[in-house]
Amino acid sequence: MATAAATAAAADVPSCRDLPAAVSAFADAFVDFAVSGIFFPSTPTPSPPPPPTPTTFLPSPTRLVAIGDLHGDLPKSLSALRLAGLVPPHDPTSWSAGPTLAVQLGDILDRGGDEIRLLYLIRRLAISAAGQGGALLPIMGNHEVMNVSGDFRFATPQGLREFSAWAGWYRAGLAIKRRCARGGDGGDPPPKNPFLGIPKEFPGVKPEFWDGIRSRLAALRPDGPIARRFLADLPTVLVVGDSVFVHGGLLEANVEYGLERINAEVSEWIRGERGANAVAPEFVRGRDAVVWLRRFSDGVNCDCQRLEGVLGMIPGAKRMIMGHTIQTEGINAVCGAQAVRVDVGLSRGCGNGLPEVLEINGGGTNVRVITTDPAEAWQYRKQGAEKAAIATAVKEKKGEVKEGLALLVRESHGLKEVQAKAA
Repeated sequence: MATAAATAAAADVPSCRDLPAAVSAFADAFVDFAVSGIFFPSTPTPSPPPPPTPTTFLPSPTRLVAIGDLHGDLPKSLSALRLAGLVPPHDPTSWSAGPTLAVQLGDILDRGGDEIRLLYLIRRLAISAAGQGGALLPIMGNHEVMNVSGDFRFATPQGLREFSAWAGWYRAGLAIKRRCARGGDGGDPPPKNPFLGIPKEFPGVKPEFWDGIRSRLAALRPDGPIARRFLADLPTVLVVGDSVFVHGGLLEANVEYGLERINAEVSEWIRGERGANAVAPEFVRGRDAVVWLRRFSDGVNCDCQRLEGVLGMIPGAKRMIMGHTIQTEGINAVCGAQAVRVDVGLSRGCGNGLPEVLEINGGGTNVRVITTDPAEAWQYRKQGAEKAAIATAVKEKKGEVKEGLALLVRESHGLKEVQAKAA
């Protein structure tokens, strides 16, 4: 009788076979909140898989907003989001702009200590926006490409600490999931360990930064958990109505190659479908790459004729909106407003520029710059030493000055494209 009762009682206890989805969802929610302080909405049914290719073409919305480079600065990024009317004053995870479509021009990573929290915030806001018929769409910047490539020259000690903290919580989540890993109880297969094959020592770098570098590699290498979740579905080029959004710029060869093809190949690389140590696709590498080009964003002497020719290859395109190059005078346009430059050096790690956003209404007929209220602008005004610091930041953006981890090693090339051994 006792044995029969014990058997019956055991039958009433849920096994891993009954709980794998719930355990996995709990572990993910636990890690999300521990890392970012954000809960993502739970769904009663599994989320549909992301499309194999990021979105490239979208129709013109009633209101379109462009925000420049953020570079790991959460408070300043929130200033820009509020300035654009995308979030309410006291709830940064709620979308307040209805059907507005907002594009963030890339370079969320590097130069600051809030990189992961920014990725989480932007993704949470994108979910909230979709529920109201709006959208928040970041695109790839050169610093996202660099980090997926293992090039951490512009990571900061604060950024490394953030990734170390993420790694600790992520390992805790893995431990929870392993309790229902496939075995005698028939649960899910063991979760993949992204830390396998990654070096534990980095000669030439101070040992105090080794764990941060290792954590960053695990998170951001092709098919790494942060790369796959937050970067793999981002477009590299996005055309919204008559506006072309790209971090650096486009040349004729890029359009001829195919904007959708570029987006697909970058996405495949980040998802690890080309191998754990595959190099970045050609069109995001080199001086004239779509995330590196400065031909139309640096100074007033643009090659306007060439820009007009490139835009003419994209049906209906009237303007190219770019980040990447700091505009010390604020958001501006040249070439008859065909080249619009929106990187204001917002981040405190990259100029501490005055928050500004670009707004396009009426299907492209009404374009204006929204700038910080004069009552608040005093804290961003550039004077004396600050101007010199911004000039240095501009040089750093162009690779003329070493900063971040580049200052922590004997030769900065020691941090370029660190590879992980195949697991």
